[in-house]
Amino acid sequence: MPDTPMNALHALLTARHSCRGFRLDPVPRETIRCISALAQHTASWCNAQPWQVTITSGAATERFRQAMVEAAAAQRPATPDFDWPREYFEVYGERRRECGFTLYESVGVARGDRVGSARQTLENFRLFGAPHVAIVTTDEALGVYGAVDCGAYVSNFMIAAQSLGVATVAQAALASWPDLVRETLDLPARRRIVCGISFGYEDVAHPANGFRTRRAALEEVVQWRD
Repeated sequence: MPDTPMNALHALLTARHSCRGFRLDPVPRETIRCISALAQHTASWCNAQPWQVTITSGAATERFRQAMVEAAAAQRPATPDFDWPREYFEVYGERRRECGFTLYESVGVARGDRVGSARQTLENFRLFGAPHVAIVTTDEALGVYGAVDCGAYVSNFMIAAQSLGVATVAQAALASWPDLVRETLDLPARRRIVCGISFGYEDVAHPANGFRTRRAALEEVVQWRD
């Protein structure tokens, strides 16, 4: 295959996946800076660049992980800054179920195994063992469109990480308790929590990293008008 920008992008996009099992070794700070610098080129409405990113390492990651796990284990009610989807219906529900069932099967959790399911759910708040997390926030004054711009940033952060051999998983679950996130990471009250990105080096032997989600055919999502 010729070495072209399109082919390079194709390789990155098709190779990237949500990593759910990380090695313990940290990513060098200079590599993280490079990922962040690349993601900073993300387009945004009026060039507002609403994202601010808090990236943890070492003891800060462990404090955050512990706070999230404790809240989840206590079944603390979620109060996200941005409402969760009202419902996943029809094809959205089908895709969600397929993703969940395939993930659980990959780690040996059978359908109906509530104990195993709860254990795997808790892995979200353990950051899947990642040595780093990036918490992405927007200013409350920018509303949903600030969050939309942050979504573009998250995608570019993950692609930039992929280009440098760093694995990622975007996690809306980490926005479940925004007040706890702000308190733990000392964030201003006006910053709204969009999501987190757990990242590090992939544990290729972890069974959760052996499955891939499918993408809808182009015909299902694109309509042409001439």
